[in-house]
Amino acid sequence: MAGEYRIDTGLAELEPEPGNPDGWLLKINGMQSSHIDLANASRLEFEYMQWLVSLIEDRWPTSHRVRVLHLGGGACSVARYLSNKYPDSRNTVVEIDGQLAEYVRDWFGLPRAPLLKIRVGEAREVTTALSPDSRDVVIRDVFSGRFTPGALCTQEFIAQVKRVLSPEGIYLLNCGDAPALSNARREAATLAASFAHTALIADPPMLKGRRFGNIVMAGSDAPLATGAGLPRALLAGAMPATLWDDAQFRAFARSHQPFSDAQLPSY
Repeated sequence: MAGEYRIDTGLAELEPEPGNPDGWLLKINGMQSSHIDLANASRLEFEYMQWLVSLIEDRWPTSHRVRVLHLGGGACSVARYLSNKYPDSRNTVVEIDGQLAEYVRDWFGLPRAPLLKIRVGEAREVTTALSPDSRDVVIRDVFSGRFTPGALCTQEFIAQVKRVLSPEGIYLLNCGDAPALSNARREAATLAASFAHTALIADPPMLKGRRFGNIVMAGSDAPLATGAGLPRALLAGAMPATLWDDAQFRAFARSHQPFSDAQLPSY
C-alpha cells in the first residue's frame, strides 16, 4: 500500500508510521494531509483535528444524531472518528479529487453511507446546493498548498454555511497562516461578522506569531465551548493548546476587515 499514487490534483504519497503497522500518513503534493490508524478509529494524530472534535464533543453527547458536512476529505480521519464516536451520526465528506476519494475508500475501509458518504465536488458548489437546516456541523479543512482557497474564506461563503446549519449548528474551520497572522485575523473578522458566538483554539507559540501553523476557529449562533473541563483538557494535550472565548476572539480580529467575494485573500 505504501508508495506514490497519481491523483486528479497531483500526487498522493502513502507512508507507513514507524513502529505501527496500522498507522499511515497521507501526503498530497508533498504536504502532510492526514494520518489514520486502521486499528484505532478514536486516534487522531494531528492536534488540530483533536481541537476540532473537542468543540463538537463539548456541545453534544455521543448519543446525539449529529449531521456533519466535512469540506475537504484527505483520509477522512475526522469523519471516521465521528462515525465511531457518534454511532448515529451522518457524515458527508466533500472531496474535489475523485481519484483520491477512490483510493481512500480502498486503502482505509471507511464506514459506508449513510454513516460516512464521500461526495466528489468543489466545496462551495456543494455547500450552495444543500438544503437549509440540513447540518449540525460544517467543518472546513480545505487547502491548496499551505492556504485555503479564497472563495471559501468570504462572508458570502459563510452565508451559505449558515443557511445549511441548524439553529444551534457550529461552523469549524482550520486556518493555516504564517507568523504575521494577518490572514488569521481577517478570517477571524469574517467569522465574527457572521456569528453571534465565536471561539478559537491554537497552541501558544502560534498565537504569539512564532511559527507557521494551524488555528482552529469556530462560529455559532449558540454559545460555544461552555464545558468547564475543555480548557484544562486542551492544556493537558501532547501539544498544549489555548482556548480563546468570544471576547478574546473579537479582540484578535479587531481593526481587520472581513474577506468578501470582491476582495479575496492574497497569499
